[in-house]
Parts: sequence; structure tokens; C-alpha cells
Amino acid sequence: MAHQAHSYHMVDPSPWPILGATAALLTTSGLTVWFHHHSTQLLTLGLLSILLIMMQWWRDIIRESTFQGHHTPTVQKGLRYGMILFITSEAFFFLGFFWAFFHSSLAPTPELGGQWPPTGINPLNPLEVPLLNTAILLASGVTVTWAHHSITEANQKHAIHALSITILLGLYFTALQATEYYETPFSIADGVYGSTFFVATGFHGLHVIIGSSFLLVCLLRLTKFHFTSHHHFGFEAAAWYWHFVDIIWLFLYTTIYWWGS
Repeated sequence: MAHQAHSYHMVDPSPWPILGATAALLTTSGLTVWFHHHSTQLLTLGLLSILLIMMQWWRDIIRESTFQGHHTPTVQKGLRYGMILFITSEAFFFLGFFWAFFHSSLAPTPELGGQWPPTGINPLNPLEVPLLNTAILLASGVTVTWAHHSITEANQKHAIHALSITILLGLYFTALQATEYYETPFSIADGVYGSTFFVATGFHGLHVIIGSSFLLVCLLRLTKFHFTSHHHFGFEAAAWYWHFVDIIWLFLYTTIYWWGS
């Protein structure tokens, strides 16, 4: 930084983007092979490759931001804009699923029996596991906010406790949703109701897993004192993402689980 006359970060050449894209191609190809030929070798190779690349790519970014000082206020501002735009794109991603759901449910066709849920579908009770999952995610939103305030107040102990509780709540949510999927009386093959239900809630569940991983990395960084009260954007980005996941679940619960049943 002493040799440049600006506050921007000129990123060094990195092998991780092209290797990450290759690993993603391996994973999606592995999923196709698994679905059609019941072989998991390519899928396992792809997932392991993604995991290794993630660890090394994150290591490089942590080194640049925490130890080399490349993430100046100007760079952090750009990262904030990037995260906001990413979350906006995710909101439109889920908008497509809600659009598909309402397109079919607001005016059910004769093929659906002229009613919603369609004839033959026994929907889940929204006052059982879905309501519990709603309470879990709302509680996790409170604990991640507690962790954020603890970091800004330089209270390391409270921040670690709050973030650990948030991650445990996220894992509990995932376990409950897996149990719910196992016991659901309909499948993704049961017409438009099954496909919209499982695609929308399944992608949300994937986002919960991604968010839990994001927060877990932040917890590891927190225990190594990488965050200060004024320099902790990595955690802020994870917290924004987690709040977004909470909000999407509230929309899913009120529309698909409660109104749609």
C-alpha cells in the first residue's frame, strides 16, 4: 500500500476463479450422472474440489483484508455495494418461484381440479413444524444481531456465544426441514404443487446451509481475533445474508405453508 497513490485494491492474479468454475461444472455434471446412473464418484470429486478451493480462496481474501491491509474504506464500500446487489439478485431469484406459485394457485386450472391445493394433495399443517421453524429462524435473527452489537462493542465473549447460538439454530432448522421432507405425504413429482413447494423451500434450505457455513467461517475468524469494532465487514455480509434468509422464509411460510394450504 505504501507504493501506490490510491486506496483501491489491485487484485493479484489468482487461480481460484477458473478452478472454482471447473469444480462447479464437475459438481453439476456429477449430479446428472447420479440422477441417471446412480453413481456418486463424479459428484463426490466435484464437492471435494469446491470445498478445497473455497478454503484456499477464503484464506487468500482473509490474508488480504486482515493482515495485508488491502481492504481500505474505499474497498469496503465497493464490497458493501457488491453484497447489496448480490442479495437483490437473490431476491429476484426467489421472486420467480413465488410467481410460479401464485400463477397456478390464484386461478387453478381444470387440470388441478379447479382448486388449490390441487385434488389429491394433502398439504402440511402450517401450525406444526413450519411454525417451529419460523420461530427458530426469527430467534436466529435476534442472536446474529446480538453478535453484531457485541463485535461493535468489542465484547469478544458475547459475540462468540451469540454467533455459536445462531449457527446451532441454523443447523436445527436444517435438520427439522430434512425430517419434514422425509415425512411429507407428497413429492416433487406431484404436479405443480409438489414442484413449486419443493423447489422454493428446497432452495431456501440450501441458502440456510450456505448462510450457516458463512457464519461458521465468521465464528472461526472471531476466535482468531480477525474482527475489530470498526473492521468486520466479513461478518456484516454474513449477517445481511442471514437476515435475507429470514425474510424469505417469512414470505414462504405465509404464502406456501399457511395461505397455500
